[in-house]
Amino acid sequence: MPAGSRRYPNTGRMPVIRVFMKKDLLPPKPVNLFVYGSLREPSIFESVCGYSFSLKPSESRPWNVLRAELAMLPNYRRVSPDNVYFYAIPDVNAKVQGFIIYDVPNSAMAVIDKYEGKFYEREAVTLRTAAGPAEAQAYLASPKNMRKRFGDRFHVNLIHELWLRKRIEKFFDMNTRPGEKSMDADIERRARRELLGTTERDLVVSHLGQDAVSDFYLETELNRPTPSIRHLVNTPEIQPYVENYIGLLIKQSLLNHFESMIYARFRFELDQLCTSSRYYNHVLSLLIALRMINSNRQALELILRRGIETMPPKDGFDLIDYVKYGVSAAENAFDPRVVQGNLQSIRQNLQPGLVPMGAEVELSNLGYRAIHKNIANQDPVFDGFHYFSDFALDVLSWKMGGYVDDHSGESSHGSRGFLELAPGRLNTLGEVSKPVTADPWVLNQLINEIVSFFPVNPHSLHLSFQLRRTQVGKQTVLPLSFAKCLFVMAGGTQYSENGRLWISRMENEEIQRKDFGDELMFARTSKRKPRMSPDPMDVQPSKYPVFVHQYKFMRLERRASYEPLILALKGIQLSINPGDYLTAAQLEASARLRRDYDELKAWAANPAPIARNTKAKFMDTIYDGLMHEAHNKPYHKLHYIDWAMAAIDLQITLFNKHVEASGKQKMP
Repeated sequence: MPAGSRRYPNTGRMPVIRVFMKKDLLPPKPVNLFVYGSLREPSIFESVCGYSFSLKPSESRPWNVLRAELAMLPNYRRVSPDNVYFYAIPDVNAKVQGFIIYDVPNSAMAVIDKYEGKFYEREAVTLRTAAGPAEAQAYLASPKNMRKRFGDRFHVNLIHELWLRKRIEKFFDMNTRPGEKSMDADIERRARRELLGTTERDLVVSHLGQDAVSDFYLETELNRPTPSIRHLVNTPEIQPYVENYIGLLIKQSLLNHFESMIYARFRFELDQLCTSSRYYNHVLSLLIALRMINSNRQALELILRRGIETMPPKDGFDLIDYVKYGVSAAENAFDPRVVQGNLQSIRQNLQPGLVPMGAEVELSNLGYRAIHKNIANQDPVFDGFHYFSDFALDVLSWKMGGYVDDHSGESSHGSRGFLELAPGRLNTLGEVSKPVTADPWVLNQLINEIVSFFPVNPHSLHLSFQLRRTQVGKQTVLPLSFAKCLFVMAGGTQYSENGRLWISRMENEEIQRKDFGDELMFARTSKRKPRMSPDPMDVQPSKYPVFVHQYKFMRLERRASYEPLILALKGIQLSINPGDYLTAAQLEASARLRRDYDELKAWAANPAPIARNTKAKFMDTIYDGLMHEAHNKPYHKLHYIDWAMAAIDLQITLFNKHVEASGKQKMP
C-alpha cells in the first residue's frame, strides 16, 4: 500500500474527500420584496422584521433602512374580503400598486414568512418600476386557501363585491326590526334594500378594487330615510296618474326581486356565460327576469290589479308597502326551473363578438313632442314622467339605467321628457358606464324585452360601440350613401298622407338640432369611464377612460329585430371607422358636407331606391369589417355572418320595392 494512504475498515474503498468551493461558504443572497398591504407602512415593516425602508435616495442610509421605490404588479387585483387583510388575486384587467424593497436579508424574510401566515404563497413576480422591469418576491393569495377560508363560492373577480354586499345585507338585518324573524320583517328588509338600490350600487361600484370600506361609512351611507309619497297623495294634479305610477312601481319591484334571486342563485352559471368583468354583470340575469315577466302577462295584470285595489294610497299606504307587495309576489311566483330553461336557451343562442356594445332605449307616449314646451296634448298615462322620481322609480330602475331625459342636458327631479333605459349606465349623466355585452343576439333580445316590459310607446334607440385604441383619433366621415342605407334599415320608414314613403326620423326633425346651429345628431363619439371614481391603484390610461361611438338615428319599434343592424354598424366601424356625423362644426367647415346634408334631407322627404352598386359597396364594407374582427380573421361563425348579410340585403331590397310601389300609386 502506498505511503500515506490507508483503507477505512470494512469498506474496501478509498475515502471521498469533498472540496468546498468559495461560493458554498457564502450565505444566500438578499431578495427584493414587493409589499402592497399593511407592510407598506415602514413602522409596521420594522416592527415585524427589524428593518425599515425609505423611498428617498440617500448615500448615508442607516444599516437597517432599506432602499425602496414605487412599483406595479400587473395582472393582479388587491382586495380585502375580510376588511382586515389585503390579498392580491389574479385579474388580467387590473394592477396592484405597492413598493419594491431592495435587498431584504434572508433573516428578515424568514420572519416575514411567519408574519404572512398560511393564506399567502410567496412567489417570484416581475414588477414594473420607473427604471424598468424588476424581479421580486411577493406574498400572493392562494385561490385554494381563499376558497377554504371564505366559502365554496369564492371567485377571484367577485369576492370583494360579494363580501361588501354581505355587509350591506347585515346592515339591513340589524336596522329593520332588529331581532324579529318573521316573514313580514324579512320582506320589509328586502323592500328597504330595493329603495336604497342606487346607494348600494354606488357603494359597490365606487369601492371595487380599492381599500376596505369601514362600517361607519357604510352605516352613514345606508342610514337614510325611506322615500315616501304621503305628501303627494292629496295633491289634485297627481290624482289622474297615481294608479299608473303605483302599477309601474309594483311591476318594477317584481322585476328587481326576480333579477336579484336569479343573480344570487345562478351566479356560477351566469359567470360561465359572461366571463369578462369588463361588461355589465347584471345583463343576463336582467334579461331572464324580463322574459319571465313578459311571458306571463295575464298573471302580471292580476297581481298589479290586486295590489292597486287592496292598497289605495288614500288609506295611508306608502312606497315601502307597494315594494313589499312586489317583493312578496316575486317570492311566491319565482320558479328556478323557468330560469334553468332560459339559461339553456341563452346558452344555445349566444353569438359573442369582440366589440363591447351598449344600448339606450327611449320611450314616450308623446313621441318626438315629449320635449316640446307647452304641448297641447299631455301624456294621459304618466304626464311625461313628471313624478318618476317622486315614486322612487329612478332608484328602482337603476339596473336598467332608468331616468327621465328632457334633452336639455340638465335633467333634474320633476322634469318631463322621455323615459330612457340604458343598462350599464352607472350615473345619470352617462359618462360612467359599462358596456352591456359583445353579443349582438343578447343586445337585441334585451332591447325587445325592455320595450315589452314598459307600458309606454317606443320612440328611439341609440346603439354604442366601443372604439379600439387604434381607432381613436383616426376616424373618417361616413359616406352619404351609407347614411341612406342605414336610414333604410332603421330610420322609421312610414307612408305619408298621399301614400308616399318617407323617413320619419328625418322628416319629424327628431335628430336635428338648431340650438347651436343646424346639425344632424346621427352619430357622436364620447368618452366613458367604467367606475364612479378613478381607482388610484389603476394607472392604465388605455383602459380608463374608453371611447365610445354612439349611433342616434334609429327609430325604436315593437317586435323589430335589430340584430342585422347591430352587425351592420359593427362591420362599418371595423372597416372604415366613421366618426361624428354631422356636427355644426363639420357643416360650417365643409361645403361638400353641407351639400350632402341638403341632399340627405331631400332624399328623406322623397326617397329614391338604393342603387345596386351602392348596396353592393355598403354590404362589402360590412362584410370586410366582420371578416377582420379578430386580428384579420372573423370572430363570429361564418354562417352567422352570412345570415346577417342576407338579412341586410333583404331589408334594402324590400325598401326599394316599397318605394317603387308608392311611386306607382302616386302616378295618374
